[in-house]
Amino acid sequence: MLRLRSRVLARLLSSPATSPVSHLRPLLSATAPTAGFAVEDYLISTCGLTRPQALKASTKLSHLKSASKPDAVLAFLAGLGLSGADAAALVARDPQLLCTSVEKTLAPNVVQLTGLGWSRSEVAQLVSVAGANLRPRSVVSKLLYLLLLFGSFESLLRALKFNSNLLQHDLDRAVKPNARFLRECGLDPCAISKLCVTQPWLLTTAPERVRLMVASAERIGVPRESRMFRHALQAVAFLTEDKIAAKVDYLKNTFRWSDAEVGIAVCKAPCLLRKSRELLQRRSEFLISEVGLEPSYIAERPVIILYKLEGRMRPRYCVVKFLMENGLLKRDPSYNTVFKESEKVFAEMFICPHKEAAPQLAQDYATACEGAVPTRFRFT
Repeated sequence: MLRLRSRVLARLLSSPATSPVSHLRPLLSATAPTAGFAVEDYLISTCGLTRPQALKASTKLSHLKSASKPDAVLAFLAGLGLSGADAAALVARDPQLLCTSVEKTLAPNVVQLTGLGWSRSEVAQLVSVAGANLRPRSVVSKLLYLLLLFGSFESLLRALKFNSNLLQHDLDRAVKPNARFLRECGLDPCAISKLCVTQPWLLTTAPERVRLMVASAERIGVPRESRMFRHALQAVAFLTEDKIAAKVDYLKNTFRWSDAEVGIAVCKAPCLLRKSRELLQRRSEFLISEVGLEPSYIAERPVIILYKLEGRMRPRYCVVKFLMENGLLKRDPSYNTVFKESEKVFAEMFICPHKEAAPQLAQDYATACEGAVPTRFRFT
């Protein structure tokens, strides 16, 4: 039965102009209600869920009396090209998808999307992410608007992975007003896309809250016209003023900054407000106490705080210190350069020129990057 349904669904999807209702009606009525339908067993044996997954999902499907709708949905997913494992993951995440009418909602929406130029592969990816959120007939117009807003199918898909409930919201109530306000703040479509792909909740939250977030971004010293405004807005999103103030105070004390210096650092790297206290404390101990950088130097170049410590900064510092102690560097390097350059450039600047004098340096550096401390990097 499932194989037959898969063939019918595949034929339907390959011919968008064909009416989904006429092809699916006899198929969907083929499975008669079964007395004592065991939902949990069905989820395990037919859908491929584990026992714990099936136990959890069955609580949302207790009203099902037969396999008719679930069978049709599984055939629909197979017809789109989803594997059994993909379908199982989708059902585990969104069990109510099995209660969706293929005839009335899913198939017509897919036919409409493919008719508008979406490939079957794209529709399959969309279904695997959005699941039952594709039920409303209005979802197609929402998808088209969001596709224009995010600029590409890949960005739209990424946003839906963060928040598939984006499709449940009324566009006119929050999404469109918020997008319009962000444009008024000077964000171009590309910036709005990058912001909302990782923070799609910005689109669906009440417009009043978005205005408060914009005000918070301006209060930390990042004007709307700044190229860092998008990053500032992303950093303060959904943080209260008290939490922002507390994190600014922590940054100030941890890095021994003045009021002016902490302001400079936050303006240049607003995402510092999102970093954990433990991370910030470890970066301070390394950069100030171990490397010996001045707080003012770090405030002007706060991006160095964001680099990985063990996999990047500490191994590179060890290379530079080794070279200095062995007289292989003529002058102190800029640690901003040491930490920010790509692996290739760093090697060209600090490892390759010393192959003859320190042939073991490249291997020692690789070892340090893996978390070990070579003997030559143990300084007294």
